[in-house]
Amino acid sequence: MSTKVKIRDTRLTSSENNPCLKEHYLSLKCLDDNQYDHDACLWYFENYKNCKGFWNDVMHDRRSKGITPILPPVEEREKMKEEYMKNFNAPKK
Repeated sequence: MSTKVKIRDTRLTSSENNPCLKEHYLSLKCLDDNQYDHDACLWYFENYKNCKGFWNDVMHDRRSKGITPILPPVEEREKMKEEYMKNFNAPKK
């Protein structure tokens, strides 16, 4: 196995580098549990896609503001999601 593959595998399987690791594993588990019937796992795929989109938006915003690291530390992520949900669910004026 080459070094590139090892580095990529570590990046994808580390919650420090992949904020959607739980969603990733749940979608794979669903596929495994349902004999790879993609239709049975659409909700899991959509959830993973939403997670990736959210964190990509966060990283884009932090990068444009010059905030480093662009991916917040693991211990700050839950608070960021809560704040987003609070603002997202707030009534529109």
